Amino acid sequence: MAVLAYSLGKREINQHFTIKNAKLISLVVVILLLVFHTASRYYGGGDSCEWLLSRGRYLGENVWQPYGCMMHKYKSIEAKTCLAEKRVAFVGDSRIRQLFYSFIKIIDPERREEGNKVIMRNGAMCFCQDIFSDFLWYPEANNSMKEQEQGVGSGISILIPSIYLQWSIKLHSGSSETLQQYKVNLTAIAVHLERLADHGEVYWVLQDPVNEEVLSENRKMITNQQLELYNEAAADVLNSSKRNGRSRVKLLAASRQAALETITLSDDGLHLPESTRNVGAMVLMNSVCNKLLRPIDGSCCQTLPPPNFLQKLSACFFLGSALVFLILHVLGNNRHRRPVPPDVESLEEKKPATAAVPLGPKAPFQALCRMGIIMGYFYLCDRADVFMKEQKFYTHSTFFIPLFYIFVLGVFYSENSKETKLLNREQTDEWKGWMQLVILIYHISGASAFIPVYMHVRVLVAAYLFQTGYGHFSFFWLKGDFGLYRVCQVLFRLNFLVLVLCVVMDRPYQFYYFVPLVTFWFVVIYATLAMWPQILQKKANSSGIWHLGVLVKLLGLLLFICFFAFSQGFFESIFSMWPISKLFELNGSIHEWWFRWKLDRFAVIHGMLFAFIYLVLQKRQVLSESKGEALFSVKISNLLLFLSVVSFITYSIWASSCKTKTECNEMHPYISVVQILAFILIRNIPGYARSIYSSFFAWFGKISLELFICQYHIWLAADTKGILVLIPGNPSLNIMLSTFIFVCVAHEISLITNDLAQVVIPKDSVALLKRLGAVGLFSLIVLLLARGSQPTPGA
Repeated sequence: MAVLAYSLGKREINQHFTIKNAKLISLVVVILLLVFHTASRYYGGGDSCEWLLSRGRYLGENVWQPYGCMMHKYKSIEAKTCLAEKRVAFVGDSRIRQLFYSFIKIIDPERREEGNKVIMRNGAMCFCQDIFSDFLWYPEANNSMKEQEQGVGSGISILIPSIYLQWSIKLHSGSSETLQQYKVNLTAIAVHLERLADHGEVYWVLQDPVNEEVLSENRKMITNQQLELYNEAAADVLNSSKRNGRSRVKLLAASRQAALETITLSDDGLHLPESTRNVGAMVLMNSVCNKLLRPIDGSCCQTLPPPNFLQKLSACFFLGSALVFLILHVLGNNRHRRPVPPDVESLEEKKPATAAVPLGPKAPFQALCRMGIIMGYFYLCDRADVFMKEQKFYTHSTFFIPLFYIFVLGVFYSENSKETKLLNREQTDEWKGWMQLVILIYHISGASAFIPVYMHVRVLVAAYLFQTGYGHFSFFWLKGDFGLYRVCQVLFRLNFLVLVLCVVMDRPYQFYYFVPLVTFWFVVIYATLAMWPQILQKKANSSGIWHLGVLVKLLGLLLFICFFAFSQGFFESIFSMWPISKLFELNGSIHEWWFRWKLDRFAVIHGMLFAFIYLVLQKRQVLSESKGEALFSVKISNLLLFLSVVSFITYSIWASSCKTKTECNEMHPYISVVQILAFILIRNIPGYARSIYSSFFAWFGKISLELFICQYHIWLAADTKGILVLIPGNPSLNIMLSTFIFVCVAHEISLITNDLAQVVIPKDSVALLKRLGAVGLFSLIVLLLARGSQPTPGA
């Protein structure tokens, strides 16, 4: 009875919540979000600079998250570059002096507060190494302070004044007359501050709270209520003369908000803990430097560059495709049937019951129109100042709780498999699906900071490459199809989305590192098996000597890999040659390509060797793959299962004991295959395990490539450095909504890629060669133009 209810429940869900309905809902949601964020920016006022200075929250201990944008953690060399030829002045009392020290420590992390690099210059404390940064002691807002600021104003690029009010409150017992006099004095000072702001930057630091319970007796008259009145007065005065809706003197309130949560940690109730002062200093550094250095993970206070020529050209291309589609639609050319999507590894497809209707001329333009809409969403998410971004922050709960959720869903959608062979299609889709979901959670939670999780995810990436070797070897071995059509189909499916994103998002090809990696290994597999002599299963069945020939080929491939792995100089010289370098360089270097290639260099050949051994054993009927039967005899099956479980536990213990990623990565290429084989055996030796699969995981496995690529810009943000924020103020709801849209987009891109592949890659060899020639000529022209436009060294 329970099983019946379970099946009926799944059927009811699938009947009403289809992927088509989900995509329509996601489209409506995106439109509403665009309207909401545009209206909030236009009518609500404020920008990421104001958000940085005014609002935020703690993600965890000492990790500050500004509202709606990402704060870059500046290093010494970056700070020196930004502040070169600038003079920074801090004016105030002991608490501003603390902020001054924290600011200087960003420039020189080794400096202590009493270090000899802080010297006196004209009666002020000065940090005079590489840049000029002054601290001027003025604890009250009066004429003396005004005269001093007028004196130092010339030549100051950045001024950070603030007046701690204990002197006024202490001397005058916090009377209302004192508050009024403070307003008068500050009004007079504000005129000069506004003049300074015309040719520099001026930040007025609002007063931080105090811990009234631990204040000394001579400070007991200071209350947070009084400080709030003075802060309101300062805000009123400094905001009274706005230009274009913005105050010329910027108010720094974020450090005060951070202090509200940490003031209880103060030793004397007055001076803030060092971690809180560091928040204020880093906020200032981001406000000053982000617009100059433009760090990718510092979206606060950044103005986005306008679209470049290629981005504009791609927009025109998609708009033109949409126009052609509308014209064809009006003319009534509606013949279009979406073909069955092939799998990227084998390109096998299920044959429909009826003959497929050929694609009409409208189909490719419709696909390009849909692609254009999706690319517009990509651009708005990660290249336009429309949606917000936040930084990642890892906790064990943010990684392991979502893992538990998806595991429950995967079990809920378990079904009987149509075949019970080892690594059958449904099982490999399931494998790719749950691995991709784990990788997605790993990325969005920032779990790379936790080495044991990092190492286990490295095994998942190796398992993807293992499947690449296994799938392509199996196809070539069994079918012997080395034709150009099949090669182009695979290359198109792997690279179409990435090549479009390279243009639309202005990113190099190597930025999406996994696609260059699997593309490279596909070409290597093809070359290895297609070269003379081509050894297929049919040929090997006639004589066992051909099996030895395959092993010789695999040995040659292994030697090729080892030669490159132990000859970094030769590797770099090969991949640095033009025009190959255009595919593998990132930021002018191929170091990232070398790192990614070397890390999983043996995974593909492991997959090929496993496929060869399995297919030979299957042909000789050594394995028992019938439904419900164990793969081997009882004794062998139990022994292999025991060894597999032990290897899993041993690997986890080893990964937990690793001290650094570098240390672990050195061992990873040699031991990752043990984990992969252990999983395969555990999943396939028991007959009942091969008889079921999770349709939930398998569904995601069919779009795993699109999920991996799309996450860069429409789930994560700032080129994977942060998290996209569609619903501000509610992280849980934001993740659920952005994930829903992200999955719908990835699925649609998978269908679009399939539609265009049928049109772009004809089965006729002559037509295909002509198109390849045209594409090659066009690519060569683009590369030559790009090379010619680069400035010559020393120019």
